[in-house]
Amino acid sequence: MAQDTIQKPAETAKTPLVSTDYRTIKYVTGPLVFVDNVHSVAYNEMVAIRMPDGTHRSGQVLEISGDVAVIQVFEGTRGIDVDQTEIRFLEDVAKIAVSPELLGRVLNGVGKPIDGGAPIVPEDRLDITGAPINPYSREKPADFIETGISAIDGLNTLVRGQKLPIFSGSGLPANELAAQIIRQARVVSGEEFAIVFGAMGITHREASYFMSQFESTGALERVVFFLNLADDPTVERLLTPRCALTVAEYLAFEKDMQVLVVLSDMTNYCEALREVSTAREEVPGRRGYPGYMYTDLSTIYERAGRIKGRPGSVTQLPILSMPDDDITHPIPDLTGYITEGQIVLSRHLHRRGVFPPIDTLPCLSRLMNLGIGEGKTREDHRAVANQMYAAYAQGRDLRKLVAIVGEEALSDTDRRYLRFADDFEHRIVGQGDEGRSIEETLTIGWELMAGLPLGELKRVRDFISKYHPNAADVAGDV
Repeated sequence: MAQDTIQKPAETAKTPLVSTDYRTIKYVTGPLVFVDNVHSVAYNEMVAIRMPDGTHRSGQVLEISGDVAVIQVFEGTRGIDVDQTEIRFLEDVAKIAVSPELLGRVLNGVGKPIDGGAPIVPEDRLDITGAPINPYSREKPADFIETGISAIDGLNTLVRGQKLPIFSGSGLPANELAAQIIRQARVVSGEEFAIVFGAMGITHREASYFMSQFESTGALERVVFFLNLADDPTVERLLTPRCALTVAEYLAFEKDMQVLVVLSDMTNYCEALREVSTAREEVPGRRGYPGYMYTDLSTIYERAGRIKGRPGSVTQLPILSMPDDDITHPIPDLTGYITEGQIVLSRHLHRRGVFPPIDTLPCLSRLMNLGIGEGKTREDHRAVANQMYAAYAQGRDLRKLVAIVGEEALSDTDRRYLRFADDFEHRIVGQGDEGRSIEETLTIGWELMAGLPLGELKRVRDFISKYHPNAADVAGDV
């Protein structure tokens, strides 16, 4: 019982509750149950549901209107009899048992172990709703998290306490990228580092892939894995990210760990939110999603950060699939307003066999400057990133020109930029499954820039004599 996320009637024997059993179900729709003539019921209160066959289900109060309570049922409403089913309000909110023993464990979407291991002895039970960090107590994000991915570490650096989403599309290897980051991510300072991975609505094949990756590389030892499968109750997906973040906050702010939270796929979370909203017969917003989706997403994303006086941090890397690759779709659109940048995957690069297919031009890390530089990564990091970004953008533009006039019409400098763009995609972006340190990423960047005329390297001029591969030969030309 100790590891259960929500209370069940069996637990009430230990601590009797002043509660009433109701058999006043008005009607059932989708994952929701409407109960009449309720008294002293609170929003978010947990509910125990006793089925006619003696089995139990659990739920949570979504809304109170007069004496009618709207309950979302986590295990689904199939088989609920409006006359015989009993409802008991438990006078408590959804909680999850937390302990350092959670590291290395696989849990379902509401925090119950499903890996067959020993029961978890909880150190505490925490409310999963949580709250954003008080702005007065919030510390500015700082310091570098090395993901081992050159396109992220070099050009769109992830910083402790940041929320940096990955925008993917159907069929793109977002899961493979997530698994690679989980395997490789580390803090260069050597502090204790943990990863909380919340998988929402993934298939059995994807779940098997993640498990095999984590077990074969030993990464599972530092991962808390929340697993909500596609055939699990849809409503459970609404709890999964909140359970994951509650555990992350516990590890970060109680155990002083650096915690990276990976949430995949936030689109499945938003679809569950839309399903519940439709069942409640709410007026839909854009594309049928509820009008409060922005507020709901902010209650998840804003739980990332650092707190003054505490060494731990919570960093978020949410992954979402853009329907029809549309970055203006409500889910990526609203996510972009809340978070501090984005990593965008490219279908064009994926078709060309580039992995990871990160399109660096629309990517952005707004807090990058807080986590790089001398003493954190390297003194030339910002300058190298700026120079590579500018050169790659120019090479991409020249590709369009070549399609019209042909490569023969280009100058020698233009041809060098064209080659730079090709080499950049294959060496910096297309690194494959190998992990790289930030030193290796910057070294490869300098090797690529050596193919450009010295006069074009305006953004790295101050570092040419120290880091350029041909520094001895070009020293007099700088």
